[in-house]
Amino acid sequence: MSHPAPTKTKARIGSLRALWPFIRQHQILFMAWLLALAASSAATLALPVAFKTMIDQGFSSGRGADIDRAFLFGFAVAAALALATAARFFFVSMLGERVVADLRERLYAHLIGLDAEFHERNRSGELVSRLTADVELLRGVVGSSMSVALRSTVTVIGTLIMLFVTSPRLASWALLGIPLSVLPIMFGARRLEKMSRDSQDRVADANALATETLGAVRTVQAHAREPYERGRFDQAVARAVRTAKRRIWVQSLVTAIAIVLIFGAITTVLWMGAHDVIAKRMTGGTLAQFVLYAMIGAGSVAALAEVWNDLQRASGGMSRIGELLEERSKILPPPQPRSLPHALRGELHLDRVSFHYPLRPDLPALEDFSLHVRPGETVALVGPSGAGKSTVFSLLLRFHDPQSGTIAIDDADVREFDPAALRARIALVPQQPTLFAASARDNIRYGRLDASDAEVEAAARAAEAHEFLSDLPKGYDEELGERGARLSGGQQQRIAIARALLKDAPVLLLDEATSALDAQSERAVQHALENLMRGRTTLVIAHRLATVLKADRIVVMDRGRIVAEGTHSQLLAQDGLYAELARLQFLD
Repeated sequence: MSHPAPTKTKARIGSLRALWPFIRQHQILFMAWLLALAASSAATLALPVAFKTMIDQGFSSGRGADIDRAFLFGFAVAAALALATAARFFFVSMLGERVVADLRERLYAHLIGLDAEFHERNRSGELVSRLTADVELLRGVVGSSMSVALRSTVTVIGTLIMLFVTSPRLASWALLGIPLSVLPIMFGARRLEKMSRDSQDRVADANALATETLGAVRTVQAHAREPYERGRFDQAVARAVRTAKRRIWVQSLVTAIAIVLIFGAITTVLWMGAHDVIAKRMTGGTLAQFVLYAMIGAGSVAALAEVWNDLQRASGGMSRIGELLEERSKILPPPQPRSLPHALRGELHLDRVSFHYPLRPDLPALEDFSLHVRPGETVALVGPSGAGKSTVFSLLLRFHDPQSGTIAIDDADVREFDPAALRARIALVPQQPTLFAASARDNIRYGRLDASDAEVEAAARAAEAHEFLSDLPKGYDEELGERGARLSGGQQQRIAIARALLKDAPVLLLDEATSALDAQSERAVQHALENLMRGRTTLVIAHRLATVLKADRIVVMDRGRIVAEGTHSQLLAQDGLYAELARLQFLD
């Protein structure tokens, strides 16, 4: 089971500091929230004074006007508290939405720009979990926990001051209970950090498993493995629940101990205050004011304990998001990238290239590999599985850089260009075409986003796709389903070919994909391929004899090296690896 492999850092509350740049982008919302928070905290601290006024000046005076004024003052404080609390909730909730949207956009843009090596060692399901579950945790931090934490901190400080103003003697005794309530929070925090991260890791595992299985649902159903996959997912969910249960138990225990201790201290202080009222050392209103301040302070301390636990969970998510944002692509444009010529000839030159995949450092994918492809030439790469044919494509597209040797296009090293600009001049038709859950028109237009409808249709005609697309209920606007599920294999291939035709790149990399098609589909795809290859420098991984025969040159590869090259008849005459492959793969 793979996990992201960035540098591991322990989840600390400090990791949430990485949220500040996202909050700072919305200064008006942030300042409005702070003003509303200050107003609601002031109103909260004014409530006990209002109650003291109602008791001492209202009830005690016995005059109706005094009672009216006292209760009107109390209602005014409550109304101010309601308005300020509503404003605080609105501003902080909107701030949370904006921050989470910005963070999600930033993380997605970062992930989609990382190199092939990163995506080879990380499961897409786990990355999606980071993008959804972990980011969603942070919505609660910014939209709720942060507000509660700051409000509770301000309220605790304010109530402590007002407790001493109301009764210094009782406040001194009350102060003894606060350290006792903080101790379990501090002891539980360290354990909660690790448990929070473990809990989110198990959720990510379950999400990754579901993404993988749903992406291969046909294979699952074809093997009647639904019960097996349900069992695997149930086990993953059960592990997540068990981990969460341990975290919830510790979190509940910490909260319970803190509340018991703080309210125990308050009860003791109230007992002393009741004796002071009987002894006429303070009024009933003053005791009521003190009680309310003590209860508000105790509630704020309890809220801080709960928020601290939420922040521990969120810090685990933020630390993982931070690790992903710290990842750096090894394939970067040079500081001053060279411009590709407008009229690119498409001459390719691989000179003594050696390459090992990062996950397989001991096994060379290419070793001392040299290949020269002239402009407009079609070269077929043939060889057994694992010979390095697909690796040649990856290096030409700069998904990876070789450990030694050079790769040049029109006599210029590909590392001198911006990778995006280089890839814009190379068209790739993979063996398994990737179609999106969008319309046929949008799937073809993916080759060139500014293409007109007429250009899309012309590309479809050249790819032998116009006829079957026109027969669809909505024609070119028909939704193709996830991964083109509503089309046959041959139709999917022709959509991919139309996309490459529309791109109109001078260099074509073709992982020929007619080997799994029926005869009728193969003829249509083969004809579309001929239209696509015309006038372009083409490297094709050949699976069928028809492609091999039409190539200008055949390059035979084995274990990352070129072992022979020439025409079909020349290579057959040598009776080497190619002749063996021809007997096994090409000839009936």
